Amino acid sequence: MGATRTTDARTTGVRKAGVRAAAVGVVALTAVLLTGCTAGGGPGGSGSPAGSATPAAAPTPTPSAVPTATVPTATVPIIDGTTRQAFADLERRDGARVGVVAVDTGTGRSLGYRADERFAFASTNKVQIAAAVLAASSPADLDEVVHYDRGDLLSHAPVTTPAVDTGLTVRQLVDAAIRQSDNTAANLLVERVGGVAGETRWLRGLGDTTTDVSRTEPDLNTAVPGDRRDTTTPAQSAADLRAVLLGDALDADDRSLLRDSMLGTTTGASTIRAGVDPSWTVADKTGTASYGVRNDVAVVTPPGRDPIVLVVMTAHGAADAEPSDALVAEAARIAIAHLG
Repeated sequence: MGATRTTDARTTGVRKAGVRAAAVGVVALTAVLLTGCTAGGGPGGSGSPAGSATPAAAPTPTPSAVPTATVPTATVPIIDGTTRQAFADLERRDGARVGVVAVDTGTGRSLGYRADERFAFASTNKVQIAAAVLAASSPADLDEVVHYDRGDLLSHAPVTTPAVDTGLTVRQLVDAAIRQSDNTAANLLVERVGGVAGETRWLRGLGDTTTDVSRTEPDLNTAVPGDRRDTTTPAQSAADLRAVLLGDALDADDRSLLRDSMLGTTTGASTIRAGVDPSWTVADKTGTASYGVRNDVAVVTPPGRDPIVLVVMTAHGAADAEPSDALVAEAARIAIAHLG
């Protein structure tokens, strides 16, 4: 990506008080997210009894040699057999690997399926890119215009392409990266926060020692099975999402800005949104990559109830496999039915 020019270049560092509290909070939060979860199940899954720390082999469609997340397993009970079988049947039907974490923040009920296995995060990572920039920016910073050139434009740049001659504010780049998954906007934001090393520092500051950020768009989307680069786990993704949208990793204004962009996302009509009641509010971010990767991470809110954190990650065994929105939607339906 070419050099980014701004009207007022400055070093971006995490300056807001909220993230200091989050550094401790997310470590505990990952454990809370997994209370009542299983690390997997079904054929090829890690449906081992509670207390087992040994990950099971990956399913036949997508062999995996990558390590599992460093998340607590000693108090993780297995989800009920019916739900576990439903996910396993879904995997067999689509020749896919499916990872799910769902947490009802009101009742405390939760579930996990392949919760501690690694998946390519694809564009779901744009939530954390945006959060890192928001945490490092004052209101004045967000109104700063970022200028870039045509050499920075990527294939999916629906917002940044028409604005190449004028530039966009940081606030507009955040919205473009989330709402329309603009890849150029995402890369400009990564550059602003200090590159992939800066994004990694943000995640480590949250207490996330699991997520690997190695590349930017579009290279991060190779998603080769067994490649640890640019991967996370459903459990960690859910913990990070809860921290930035429902916790104190961001201040109230930044949290509201991020949530509003996720409420208006244009890429998720057929994924988690299609798997929950249409009356529910959904703030989500999807991701798509090679090997049929199709993900969605969301905070969904039923009317009159507390939010539910819901992460669905899917992958297939062939590089040219088609991603499936319907697979994500069905996994979401199974998870919500389990929560009750």
